[in-house]
Amino acid sequence: MEKEKKKFYITTALPYVNAKPHVGFAYEIICADVIARWHRLLEEDVFFLTGTDENAKKNELAAKAAKVPIKKFVDINARAFFELCKKLNISNDDFIRTTQDRHTKTAQLLFKKIYDKGEIYKGTYKGFYCIGCEAFLTEKELIDGKCPEHNTKPEFLEEESYFFKLSKYKKEIEKALNKKGFVLPCSRQEEMLSRLKEGIRDLSVSRINQKWGIDVPIDPEHKIYVWIDALSNYISALDWPEGKRFERYWPADLHIIGKGITWFHAVIWPALLMAIGLRLPKQIFVHGYLTAEGKKISKSLGNAINPVYIVNKYGTDALRYFLVREIPFGQDGDFNEKALKQRCNTELADKLGNLINRILGLTEKFFKGRLPQGRIDDQLVDQLQLSDIKKHMEKLELDKVLALIFAFIDSCNLYIQEKRPWDIPWEVPPEPDSMKKISNILYTVIDSLRVIAILLCPFMPNTAKKIAEQLGVRLGTLNDCKFGLTKATQIKKGPILFEKIKD
Repeated sequence: MEKEKKKFYITTALPYVNAKPHVGFAYEIICADVIARWHRLLEEDVFFLTGTDENAKKNELAAKAAKVPIKKFVDINARAFFELCKKLNISNDDFIRTTQDRHTKTAQLLFKKIYDKGEIYKGTYKGFYCIGCEAFLTEKELIDGKCPEHNTKPEFLEEESYFFKLSKYKKEIEKALNKKGFVLPCSRQEEMLSRLKEGIRDLSVSRINQKWGIDVPIDPEHKIYVWIDALSNYISALDWPEGKRFERYWPADLHIIGKGITWFHAVIWPALLMAIGLRLPKQIFVHGYLTAEGKKISKSLGNAINPVYIVNKYGTDALRYFLVREIPFGQDGDFNEKALKQRCNTELADKLGNLINRILGLTEKFFKGRLPQGRIDDQLVDQLQLSDIKKHMEKLELDKVLALIFAFIDSCNLYIQEKRPWDIPWEVPPEPDSMKKISNILYTVIDSLRVIAILLCPFMPNTAKKIAEQLGVRLGTLNDCKFGLTKATQIKKGPILFEKIKD
């Protein structure tokens, strides 16, 4: 009987659709895709979810400012996010929209179940509200009277609201947050624990007199406030409570989020799950912000960078490579087109692209493209640090994984340069000893490139596929990252993988 595959459920946060997607969303979705593809290399049963948050007040205001009906506005922008996933070659298994019926039913059911347990009550809220955050802020959280996240002055609201008894779950949340690795990097976990010590208030979970959003099931004058609505997407996409998907994939193995919404995912979401008796997600990873000239890239701040423009100019895999290689996952990073161009020219074109082109050219020259199976030279293959690559992936140190892969690419380039097969005497017909020496050199490098292609699959899937096609080999799983598996192969030299960028 075949052993059941281990499951892996990974999600991104849902971006607001108050504007077209910027490169900050591209960064999150690319990193999540790298992780999802890696777990497929491990032959796990992966379910990868992303989507769009469409019921927020900020979406309604943006539509009003654009003088476009709200439904049409969110449809247009949600389509832009959906198409960007295709443009970036994202391997998501589902795309949830919070205006879909399946989500509306789940959000209402979640609200009703919590209410029926006596964990939601009606009251009046007084406080500062930031539309950008879709959150109420305390005066202590403001800097010079402004939201530190959006640099805007929040409005003071006093209105009727339903409240979730969040404060009741303080001790249970602290217990969850004290579990090692629940929130990564660990500095984010410590930050949440520190904030909990300052106190925790009950949570406003509805807004009154709003036209856009999901009706509160017990009171149609109220709309479900964004965080019960948005956070429930992680189970609505699994057809909670009785869907086969939910039974198979919950709890989530990994939520990927930006640092601005850590509190909602590390405190509020666990509390909501506790209220209805569901298991908590296994891990939450908090990535940093992308900046442009030192400022956070944000639609509301007006400095968004269009990822479609970048992809059209440099290519999908070039953008994927740059974002993951340039920015340590979990830290802030600055998007710099000059740095992107430099990495494209030096690392992708000069190192990887040139190596492929060179080895295929030599195979054509000496063997007319048909390379016999040779003997692996341990001098080269021992330089691949595969165990370290696996360890870094387990820690989600994505940039370090790429660094090690490209260190091995450097080793391959150096190996060819040192062995200099073009200097080995070659006559027609060639001497058997010369043929053996050259075939072993080329075979060792081509088999190494096969392994490199497998390791690059999560990061640069199009490039990995092209490498395999040109080498005449198949892409396998991580178990195929063993040397000597390539049989005699017929190369199929194609276009140069990466052209130099001149302007």
